Amino acid sequence: MKQHPVSSTSEATAIPTDNAPGVRDLFLGFLGLGFTSFGGALPLARRAIVEQRRWLSAAEFTDLLGLCQFLPGGNVINLSVAVGMRFRGWRGALAGLLGLIAGPSLVVIGLGVLYERTQNDPHVRHLFVGLAAAAAGLLIAMAAKIVLPLRRDPAAAVIALLGFIAIALLRVPLLPTMLVLTPVGIAVAARAARRAGEAQ
Repeated sequence: MKQHPVSSTSEATAIPTDNAPGVRDLFLGFLGLGFTSFGGALPLARRAIVEQRRWLSAAEFTDLLGLCQFLPGGNVINLSVAVGMRFRGWRGALAGLLGLIAGPSLVVIGLGVLYERTQNDPHVRHLFVGLAAAAAGLLIAMAAKIVLPLRRDPAAAVIALLGFIAIALLRVPLLPTMLVLTPVGIAVAARAARRAGEAQ
């Protein structure tokens, strides 16, 4: 099989696809992710896909996540479909999607019934506040891991900073921000690739 190219924004090397996950592996992998990702799945998705199962390199995960964030729908759902499609076509995409949503859907239904009966209990309210704080911490940790590879690519770091300023500080909607910054990012990456080719 071919190896997929790695973005120049990271020193991480591509993961060989000789040991690419099968349909069953994709289903079970995303099923486990779905069961353990309450409060935010992206940090755990990166850990599972890049660090534990080594399906993708850090750079490949960042590139794929960027695409998934640009598309409509939930980022992790898009990611499960994209990863599955990458390795096993439509069967892998379906396996990843079903694995991700099957277990959590049942759990959420059960918790919804329980919450409906206990929502006025102050202990339950404190529990959800604590869960929200933990989820925020996970997102910050994942953001740091994604940003670190950009330290050797100042142009990409500047684009990421502009996106943060636009969305977090200026409250610009995501879609206009992506429509402006995505072509800029593509142009910068293409220019860097051309320079690397000329230097070789």
